[in-house]
Amino acid sequence: MEVALQAGDAADWVYKGEGAANLILSYTGNSPSMFGKVLRAKKVLNDKAQPAPNCVNFSSYEQLVWGDIPELIESVKQGSVAQAYAVHVMSQHLGHDHVDGGVRVSVSKDFLEIVGKNVLSSRPAWRVNASAIDTNADSALLISDHSLFSGKPRGSSCIAVEIKAKCGFLPSSEYISKENAIKKQVTRYKMHQHLKFHQGQISKTSEYDPLDLFSGSKERIRTAIKSFFSTPQNNFRIFVNGSLGFGGMGGGADKILANETEKCLEDLRKVSGLQLSDFIELLSEAISKSGALDKLLATQKLDDHDIEAAIHLYYNIISQPCLVCKNITDAELLHKYSVLHSLPLDKSCKIVRDFLISATAKDCSLMMCFRPRECERTDSEYDSVFLQSVNRAYDYKAYFVDLDVKPLDKMTHYFKLDQKIVNFYTKSGELMSGTSCIPSGWLVAAENTPGIRYTDTKMLEQTFLQWQPHVAVSAADMGAQVLYDEPRSLTST
Repeated sequence: MEVALQAGDAADWVYKGEGAANLILSYTGNSPSMFGKVLRAKKVLNDKAQPAPNCVNFSSYEQLVWGDIPELIESVKQGSVAQAYAVHVMSQHLGHDHVDGGVRVSVSKDFLEIVGKNVLSSRPAWRVNASAIDTNADSALLISDHSLFSGKPRGSSCIAVEIKAKCGFLPSSEYISKENAIKKQVTRYKMHQHLKFHQGQISKTSEYDPLDLFSGSKERIRTAIKSFFSTPQNNFRIFVNGSLGFGGMGGGADKILANETEKCLEDLRKVSGLQLSDFIELLSEAISKSGALDKLLATQKLDDHDIEAAIHLYYNIISQPCLVCKNITDAELLHKYSVLHSLPLDKSCKIVRDFLISATAKDCSLMMCFRPRECERTDSEYDSVFLQSVNRAYDYKAYFVDLDVKPLDKMTHYFKLDQKIVNFYTKSGELMSGTSCIPSGWLVAAENTPGIRYTDTKMLEQTFLQWQPHVAVSAADMGAQVLYDEPRSLTST
């Protein structure tokens, strides 16, 4: 760790984003070697009674699960689990060219305290209430900012897209109970959307279908991308020259104002020279050419048993009576699960390990960054896509981010959440109450809503006119909704 960040360096780092376990800081200083870098600083929960998320201390049971990967076990002592997991586990599945392990750098307590105060006003309130930067940490992870191109100063023209694709396949495990057979027909994402809507976490269910994005069909990939513009939630964000231009910070803030969409489209035109339809085409072409989603899907499919089987193997590993089996009355299921409980420890560890790797793959994000290729340049280190509609080539890079190891003790949480999602969807049925059918081309505008103007709704109509049928565009807070072609049934909010 040659780089050491002190109190005097704190002013060069600003808030970029955060997850459950880490705060992401973006470099804004003048050092050429640091251009295009971000710092992942560990967080701690404000509630001292709860354990820190993704705690770096492996239990004896986790050492059993990950024992076949000695580099990961050794990294626990060095406090570099995140880096080791990315390099020695996830890159083996997702490809070394799509995973950035980064380097660890020393950080002083003063640096962390100052940075923590500086970014406080930029963080979402719910994040501030839940966690803070860990000022007792002595190191942080320095990685490339994949919303930029490395070595280029901030302000260089580029557009980046972050996609949290979620699970891209329907499970077919024999261990899924008959009561939960709907899991084999409806995506986990769609079912979870209905539960989130019921709980008030989102204002409308998403149009996005992960099966479209992972289909391999360019037409269906374009359909998936278009759906993100309607309801990005925390699945889709656009960065313009490294700064967030479209999409939310997560945490259920799923409403996008029309002026945000208009500003993003303006930035797209300025930086890339592309209209929205061209940009969607560029993104879909790059997704197909990179092959990144193919590797992601293969990694997700390591979970070939489903949580309904993996939970039993978890109890094998921790040598505890299975709390799931005692509530099962189906004789056929009990027989299947008894076979699982008779598996040797190494087999149980392998299946649970694959489940946890798959869980990381289902929860990570794909970052794709684009810039116009310089004329006649043939020696670029980056792959490129040629867009016929504008007769121009674009450099691109594709990297996976948020590749954190999932704690073994979350297995019971995964099982309970799975059952909660499926039970709610099964009981409520696909047709939720409070739906209404909107005729073709109907523009519904709340004329008396403060702030809504004809130009706002007209802008939306003109902006998205070229979109394919069945894509709904929400003006969220302004209370306007534009729909084209086929009538649709929209859940009331």
